Amino acid sequence: MPQLLESRGVRFRKNYMHLFTGLLAGILFVNTYAGWETDMEKAKVKAVQEHKLILLNFSGSDWCGPCIRLHDEVFESREFKQFAESGVILVNADFPRMKKNQLPKEQQKQNDFLAEKYDANGVFPYTVLLDAQGNVVKAWEGFPQASPAQFVGQLKNLCDARK
Repeated sequence: MPQLLESRGVRFRKNYMHLFTGLLAGILFVNTYAGWETDMEKAKVKAVQEHKLILLNFSGSDWCGPCIRLHDEVFESREFKQFAESGVILVNADFPRMKKNQLPKEQQKQNDFLAEKYDANGVFPYTVLLDAQGNVVKAWEGFPQASPAQFVGQLKNLCDARK
């Protein structure tokens, strides 16, 4: 009997570790936002050089359900990725709450500055389309009430109108 319990304990620990590893990978994936800038000044320079608008997203990557959903359903969609690659400069201002996900102080300071300027009400998620000088073209509060294709269509129309 002790061997059976021990065997089950080992199996439980292995399954628990697989679950933990999967959750950790998911959290890290949310935090990476591949292709997204974190420095607005660099994004502005890039926007001027490439004649593009900037899409700034305020997120709470480890606590905000709608933020995670926006990332998973819209920003990770094929339509959005194809458009964003050539259509806009992406900037993410993340505000994680878990201690293990805290940003470096300088990054947090930059994100706080962006929040004061563009998201004074602290809405999450909050997505803002900006020109290269940082002027607001359009803002979306919360999760956009549009499919990824519709959201991309809105972005394309706004970008085309500014050319």
